[in-house]
Amino acid sequence: MRKRIFRSTAILVTLAILVTFVTAFFFMYNKLEENMTERVDNEVDYLAKAVDELGGTSLETGLADGVTGRITLVDAVGNVLYDSYEDAAEMENHASRPEIAQAMKEGRGSASRYSTTYAKRSYYAAVRLDNGQILRVGDTIDSVYGTLFPGVFMLLLPLVLLLILSFYLIDRTTKRMMEPLEAIDLDHPLENVAYDELVPFLRRIADQNEALKEQVQERNKQQQEYVAITENMKDGLIVTNRHHVLSINRAAQRIFEIKPEECMGQNIIVVNRNQKLKEVVDGALAGKDMVKHMTIDDVIYELHGNPVIQDGTNTGVVIFIMDVTQKKQLENMRQEFSANVSHELKTPLMSISGYAELLKDGIVRPEDQKKFAGRIYQEAARLTTLVQDIIRLSKLDDENLELEKETIDLFEMSKEIIETLQPAAKKRHISISYQGKRLSISGMPQIIYEMLYNVCDNAIHYNKDEGTVVITTEKTEEGICWSVADTGIGIPLAEQERIFERFYRVDKSHSRATGGTGLGLSIVKHGAELHGASVRVDSAPDQGTTITIVFPA
Repeated sequence: MRKRIFRSTAILVTLAILVTFVTAFFFMYNKLEENMTERVDNEVDYLAKAVDELGGTSLETGLADGVTGRITLVDAVGNVLYDSYEDAAEMENHASRPEIAQAMKEGRGSASRYSTTYAKRSYYAAVRLDNGQILRVGDTIDSVYGTLFPGVFMLLLPLVLLLILSFYLIDRTTKRMMEPLEAIDLDHPLENVAYDELVPFLRRIADQNEALKEQVQERNKQQQEYVAITENMKDGLIVTNRHHVLSINRAAQRIFEIKPEECMGQNIIVVNRNQKLKEVVDGALAGKDMVKHMTIDDVIYELHGNPVIQDGTNTGVVIFIMDVTQKKQLENMRQEFSANVSHELKTPLMSISGYAELLKDGIVRPEDQKKFAGRIYQEAARLTTLVQDIIRLSKLDDENLELEKETIDLFEMSKEIIETLQPAAKKRHISISYQGKRLSISGMPQIIYEMLYNVCDNAIHYNKDEGTVVITTEKTEEGICWSVADTGIGIPLAEQERIFERFYRVDKSHSRATGGTGLGLSIVKHGAELHGASVRVDSAPDQGTTITIVFPA
């Protein structure tokens, strides 16, 4: 801007000086030309009076010495009698000269024209003498130039100095004028305003700064919200344009074990070379909504690729990466559970149907009818127990289950369970006892009862004849421990992690003989999870089993 101001001002000053100089030059020229014509007119008048008094010969005797111009004397018909510059005898007739012709006619004449004799522009003044002759005095414009140019050259030097001084002052003034402008704080433009004329402009800048500041704050807020959301997502998120990765959140970095600086601005293949990922990106870039599954380190991920459409053009892809391992496991468990339920329900139903058909057809002997009816009753009871256990598990699986916790005395509940199971224990001469302190926990009585009952019931069913079952309660650093130790058949170490699976049985033949459903310990596990408790198993084949439930203190 400083250069533009300097250049514009310098041009204006230069033009002003040149215009002034040219105007002065023409004014002086016109003034000098006017003076020259006036001088020639005066000289011709002076000479005409002298010649009238002294005669034409006086021009040759020194009368013309004081005249600077050219003097010509012609007779009444135009023949040259005398010329101060040329030989009169060799000069042509001048009757056709305008000034002479005018003087012959009117007594006085003048003309300004180009002289063929001197190849210069000249001014002539002619007067008719008393004897009819014409006296003419002329001078060239060069006499004007000769007077003017020395003055012009003398004027040029101060003009050049003035021009140089003007440039210096313009440069200095421009710098001084620009210094306050350059010192303006654009963040606070209305502070220390140097020129009042700039106030409206600076006020607009201040308003724009405020609007821009608000926009930047809003943009930063949106950016922070976006980062906060995407960085704290448990699912991976990758955003790309048609060629490069634009954004990758923390979850995606963890899944693909990559840092942002390693993949930002790079092709998606840099993130991972998995073929499924490539298919999702290619499909989304083709305008399709893609869903694929891929496995990394035994973890199953579901990839969702969606195209980004702007103004009808596909400009990129948004990729979601979700861990669906648990979902797949639950689906498998659900399928397995459905198959097991179908199988477990089918077995007693087939038995009931078979015995009932024999009774209906009268094939069974009268003395065996009671035995067959007893088997039907046993299978029906087993079926009822299985359905009840399935209902209990379904309730425990309900995420919306509301626990109405109460204070539960483990001693009293254990005693109640011992009394309930005592008849079954006596049939096999199994002793069941309780030892430990009277301790209480907070929980849902019905669920806690089913948990403790199932553990004790298993301790009797899978025990040896004349064995023992001991229920113990104690308070440790872990929490309140309730345990059941038996002297039964035990559980192999490889099977101990699976005994809490639904319908899983270590000894299937023994379980069916005792009427077990394979759901008891699953109920125990789910009930413990609902109460924030843990279940521990300590067992070995033929050495008995101890199951401990640790409740929060």
